[in-house]
Parts: sequence; structure tokens; C-alpha cells
Amino acid sequence: MAEAGLASETRDAAAPETAPEAAPVADDRLAIRLWLRMLACTTRIEQDIRGRLREEFSTTLPRFDVLAQLDRAPEGLTMSGLSARLMVSAGNITGLVTRLADEGLVERAPHPEDGRAQVVRMTAEGQRVFGQMTPAHASWVAEMFKGLSDTEAQALHKALGHLKDHLERPS
Repeated sequence: MAEAGLASETRDAAAPETAPEAAPVADDRLAIRLWLRMLACTTRIEQDIRGRLREEFSTTLPRFDVLAQLDRAPEGLTMSGLSARLMVSAGNITGLVTRLADEGLVERAPHPEDGRAQVVRMTAEGQRVFGQMTPAHASWVAEMFKGLSDTEAQALHKALGHLKDHLERPS
């Protein structure tokens, strides 16, 4: 389940990248070590953000992630669109959206073209609450990456972009 608030990261539109053809990692042990290192870093970052959201805003990372996705789509998202962006099943989203709606942070409306679907949008109160969390979240993430130089961060971003492109190619 991708809940780290980065599930829908996109590349900077001003700097499109294409992955050059490179020789694949030939050493299976290196590939495993890379995977375990990425997993350890992701887990540590996610744990830290979860704890800080709980402590400072009495909320959860999944709630933050739903609001973040809705913030990126002011026109709203269908439940299936929201679950696709968060890379979780629609069943995982339903209860969460219901609770956020009960609290007045999101609203659901019938889809204008598909009577079976609902469109979920953030309310003004949801925007206010999310607006309070966003600067803190950004500073936490920046703080966690301070161990990297700008050059290292850019190289890591580029390398992970190449990996993401490779993983998204049809088999």
C-alpha cells in the first residue's frame, strides 16, 4: 500500500527526462541490496511521518494522502480514480472517505455522466485543515533528506525516475 504521500509524484514538467539505455544491474545481490536499502529508507520515512501527523495533527497518513490527492484534483475524483492514485483497492478508500465526509472535510456527489459513480471533492474545511498540515509535512520531508547534498538528491531522483519508467513499461 503506497501511503507515503508520494504515490502520485510526477516529474517536473520543465525538465522532461528520458532514460538512456543503460546496462542492467548484472549482480543479483546488488539488486537485492538496493531493494532492501530502498525499503528500509521508505519504511523509516513513512514511520516518522505517521508519528508526526498523529502527534501534531491527530490524523493518519492515509487521511493525509486522500486529502493530498484531492488537493491535486480540485474538480474531484471518482472513488476508483482516488484508489488508483493511492494504489489501494476501492474498498480501502470507502470507509476513509465516509469518515472524512462525516467530519466535513470532503463531500461526495453523483458523477454527472455515470450514475453509478460518485465524485469526491475536498470541502473548504478540508482545504483549511490540509493547508495547515502541508507546510509541516514538507518541512519534515526536507529535514529527512538533509543528509544528501543537492547533487546526491538530484542523482537519486534521476535514478529512481529511470527505475520507475522501467517498471511502468509493458512487459
